[in-house]
Amino acid sequence: MHRHTGVLIIPVLLTWLAGIATAASGTTCNATTLCPASAPCCSEFGFCGDDSFCLGGCNPFASHSVDSCRPSPICEDAMFTFPDNSRILSNADYFEGNASEYDWVVNKGNIMNTNSSGGELVLTLTEENGGTRLSSTRYVYYGTISAKLKTGKWGGVVTAFITMSDIKDEIDWEFPGTHTTQGQTNYFWQGVIPTDKTNGKTTTEPLSDTFSNYHTYTIDWQQDQLKFLIDGKNQQTVKKSDTIDSNGVAHYPSTPSRIQLSLWPAGTDDQAPGTVQWAGGMIDWNDPDYKAAGHFYATVQSVEVKCAPVLKPSPNDTSYIYSNSSDHSSPTITLSNHSTLLNSAPVDGVSGMHGMMVGLIALFLAFVHLF
Repeated sequence: MHRHTGVLIIPVLLTWLAGIATAASGTTCNATTLCPASAPCCSEFGFCGDDSFCLGGCNPFASHSVDSCRPSPICEDAMFTFPDNSRILSNADYFEGNASEYDWVVNKGNIMNTNSSGGELVLTLTEENGGTRLSSTRYVYYGTISAKLKTGKWGGVVTAFITMSDIKDEIDWEFPGTHTTQGQTNYFWQGVIPTDKTNGKTTTEPLSDTFSNYHTYTIDWQQDQLKFLIDGKNQQTVKKSDTIDSNGVAHYPSTPSRIQLSLWPAGTDDQAPGTVQWAGGMIDWNDPDYKAAGHFYATVQSVEVKCAPVLKPSPNDTSYIYSNSSDHSSPTITLSNHSTLLNSAPVDGVSGMHGMMVGLIALFLAFVHLF
């Protein structure tokens, strides 16, 4: 009788624990409204939570404390090719922070792989999946990043190759809709387009058809300047010195960033009219190409990373961390040997919801075993 009682209680306990884990879900966060200790991490979408919320995109300046987020895996020189998808985790929700196990995670959407030319990664966009986005598991803290890719060619469908930091420093190569003879560059500082003389998208053309032909697009991001190149030829240079405001603050990307590849729907009813126009109009879901393939697509042959030696890691260094500086306009980044894994001891000493749940379950099961 007692054993049956214990078994019946277990689902109740699990339901209660799930309630604890989600109690703070939906709580929004920003630089002025920090996350509570019960859900300490502010995700890239501005919501508080634990576990995966504390990985890529976790904003340290909107979280419960600056070290609530897991540290960011450090940059390593690499040439990524795609003979198969074994180094890509198809659902980022299952990522545990181990950048040695996976090179990329799929944040949303679906990928495919072709066998031509030794393998190519295909990003898909359907009416159902809302587009596809991949993020690198390692971060780049200055360096040269090149992607060899073919873009989409359909109105409203945008191909993008960017870098994105956890505090929204962003550097973009974008290819809107039907404009298959041009590439566009842009950058953001902490989520804002700088309002100085470097402001605004720069368009590079003419290019041989970006849908039919591979081109190599490069982001050469150094401490003092940012260059955008196509097939090794410089197209634009942004000098950090030109972004300094009257207070001496440089509005220049300067924090560790993930590499992201995406194919996204800009020509939809929920987008601003200006965005739809920029992207080449509304998406035609009856397009013959879409009907034949079942999706729109962009193709990636390779991504190359060359890390800049801004910080020189020792053999024990594994990650980048933000300092506890209160000056968020000029954050300080340091190297650390703190683990990037979710199941390791948290940096800030708080046990975390995941650990608390595991502990409570173990305690209860031990209790039930007594009956």
